[in-house]
Amino acid sequence: MSTKRHYYDDAYLRQFSARVVASSERNGQPAIALDQSAFYPEGGGQPADHGLLQGQEVVDVQSDPDGLVWHVLGQPLQVAVGTLVHGEIDWARRFDHMQQHHGQHLLSAAFERLYELRTVSFHLGIQVVTIDLNARELTTAQIHAVEELTNQVIWENRPILARFVSAEELANIALRKPPSVSGPIRVVSVPDFDHSACGGTHPHSTGGVGVVHIRRWDRRGDSVRVEFACGARAMRDLRVKNALLMRLSGSLSVGTEELELAVSRIRESEDQVSKELAEARGQLLIREANALAEQAILVGDIRFVKLQSPARSLEELRTLAQLIASHGCVAILAMATDKGHLIIARGPGIPVDSNAILKSALAAFGGRGGGRPELAQGGIADASQVPALLEQAGRVLEQVRM
Repeated sequence: MSTKRHYYDDAYLRQFSARVVASSERNGQPAIALDQSAFYPEGGGQPADHGLLQGQEVVDVQSDPDGLVWHVLGQPLQVAVGTLVHGEIDWARRFDHMQQHHGQHLLSAAFERLYELRTVSFHLGIQVVTIDLNARELTTAQIHAVEELTNQVIWENRPILARFVSAEELANIALRKPPSVSGPIRVVSVPDFDHSACGGTHPHSTGGVGVVHIRRWDRRGDSVRVEFACGARAMRDLRVKNALLMRLSGSLSVGTEELELAVSRIRESEDQVSKELAEARGQLLIREANALAEQAILVGDIRFVKLQSPARSLEELRTLAQLIASHGCVAILAMATDKGHLIIARGPGIPVDSNAILKSALAAFGGRGGGRPELAQGGIADASQVPALLEQAGRVLEQVRM
């Protein structure tokens, strides 16, 4: 026996009564099969309906190969086979899915009609709805043209005809793509615009979709993914974006139409400030290196600087070490952040192998690193050991030069 599916005849039916024909479990949850149902089972890219069955929450709906529709419940429902039960659809969820699903039909038809771009996949999620097109790229002008044509068809409020057709009738219908199932084929049509084989739920007319709003698009391998929103989702998305624009324009004391130019000016100013800051930091590093080089101590015939630096970027620490080394010194600099860091640099012509000293010092602490005789860097996991690491590096240098 199979379940009679009311949504085929009336997608707006919200409540119904039916008799229990079986009870079982699906994926460890209690489930009830009925002789008839208005609940849509997951399929064709459209998620399952939710709602109530005899007061218990319906958390999923699935169909089996025999055509039974199983209503998966949040809690067990103790009813015998033959019992009459009452079902109620979560209408907000159902209508949202109807808007998104039929909006996808219209959007896909518009892409195909205007640019011969075929939809190769469709995803309807809780937050995001997407189609993937067999395209290498899309232009903004193409997106706008498709969006305008789709909404024109919506606002014309054309009727939507959903019906099962015979093989003879199907042969005379120009389907947008061949059906993926065998047996009786249900066709959803919008006059003079689209004919699609589909078992999902749809509004009575295109006006029920409300509006289609394309949010973004990007290339995914050999296809382009288009993200969009329909109806109430589109309204919420545009409301959030409008509120954001209002807050931004208010904070910058400009109109929304001047916002892009204002942001551009801010970025230019930020770039200039960043450049000036980098130059100033560079000058400070030079002065710091000069002062440290003047305080260098002798180990044999080598002048060297040993210092635990305050936290800064590794790039700055490396630059400081190289600046100190340029004064004819060996610089041994350490720093503690989330771990310990050690950098060793030597000046031109100094017969010291920075890499050898680094590796010898790190070995005592299980650290890792490497580099060249002129410059080497590495680290240890335990930042608290940085002072000991610095002292060890100094001892290695002394042993080399004594």
